[in-house]
Amino acid sequence: MHIQARCRAGVALTLLAGVVLAGCSSIDGAAHRVANVVTPYKVEVVQGNFVSREQVEALQPGMSRQQVRDILGTPLVTSVFHSDRWEYVFTIKRPGVESQVRKLTVFFDGDLFARSEGDEMPTEAEFVASLGTKKKLGKVPPLEASEEQLAKFPAAKPVQAPDTAAELPPAAASYPPLESGAR
Repeated sequence: MHIQARCRAGVALTLLAGVVLAGCSSIDGAAHRVANVVTPYKVEVVQGNFVSREQVEALQPGMSRQQVRDILGTPLVTSVFHSDRWEYVFTIKRPGVESQVRKLTVFFDGDLFARSEGDEMPTEAEFVASLGTKKKLGKVPPLEASEEQLAKFPAAKPVQAPDTAAELPPAAASYPPLESGAR
């Protein structure tokens, strides 16, 4: 009899361990389901200078560094070792959309613009159109109430101002000077 009790206790302990382990996996699965539903806010990351095709086309050989800076903006990368070139890099990372990376290198001969090379730059209109891929909101409801809707609410009673003019003391006939006469 003592052996049967030990055997039953062993079976019960094994079943209990199995139930506990099964519960852990279902809790773990529930935690993953909750984590998939609740997601953190992901911010858009924009770095560098956006350079449009129109800006690149405005560059002319022989322009000074200041003129190039006026057209393209301050370069993202300048190097002490390569003073004859400027790097313009633009990156935009948005949740749910593939990252955009564009690079442009501007070369100088002394202080004068020589040439540029890099990625094909979009026009300003193309770039703005690529930004408009967010979800559109639904139809905006009308912001006016119909007579039928207004009839559901009781009419407001006009508020009458108390006759306070009779309760106030009479206004002063003369006022003291704003500044003293002696200085």
